[in-house]
Amino acid sequence: MKKIRPIAILIFLVGSILSVRGMAQAGSAEKAGQDAETKIVPLPNPRYDSETSVEKAMNMRRSTRTFPQESLSLSDISQILWAAQGITFKTEKLPTRWNPKYEWQGGYRTAPSAGALYPMELYLVAANIKGLPQGVYKYIPKNHSLRNVFAGDKRTAIYGAALKQNAIQEAAALIVMAAVYERTSFKYGARAERYVHMEVGFIGENICLQGAALGIGTVMIGAFQDEELKKVLDLPQDESPLAIMPLGKIRKE
Repeated sequence: MKKIRPIAILIFLVGSILSVRGMAQAGSAEKAGQDAETKIVPLPNPRYDSETSVEKAMNMRRSTRTFPQESLSLSDISQILWAAQGITFKTEKLPTRWNPKYEWQGGYRTAPSAGALYPMELYLVAANIKGLPQGVYKYIPKNHSLRNVFAGDKRTAIYGAALKQNAIQEAAALIVMAAVYERTSFKYGARAERYVHMEVGFIGENICLQGAALGIGTVMIGAFQDEELKKVLDLPQDESPLAIMPLGKIRKE
């Protein structure tokens, strides 16, 4: 039997190590590429105090359907998304009867939710926001960020799906609320629909009041063709659109 020389063994081992290292680096590069493709956009930290009282914001709030051609800041968008669904108390403890097929975002939020089950998903349709390319983004409460869904100004397509309401085309941005009813029905059964629709109201009022404090107007729109809007936004099968809220600067009289 031919003996294998030590030098040959050494060469083999070095080659194996380099091969494994190369595979690991390739895997890391692939992962980095995948991370880049998700296009996560960190948002500025929200503020937890201001000079505008809740009472003042309620007194200023009006439904706004016309907007000047002015851009919104990413800071304002960050504040409004936080007011809508931002996390106010972090915890990894799951609520009772949490559906394990869904990711727990890591805490309780600004708007109340039956059983802390948080069935609502928020989409930002960006059209005229400083520092943010036009496109559709999904809000991620867990790390207060946006994940790009796809690029481009989708206002005209949404305008068509929403019975051609001018506020949608004039707005600098839109927030679309979509519900995953199964998160709530997992615990509450047939009562889930009622609880989810209550939650839309809570979130909408938070957006209205935070907008008023920032000089940003909005209105809640519920008149649209559900399946057409879902198609425009490429929503997952289990997400149902429930409301559109256009955002824009309040006109100065």
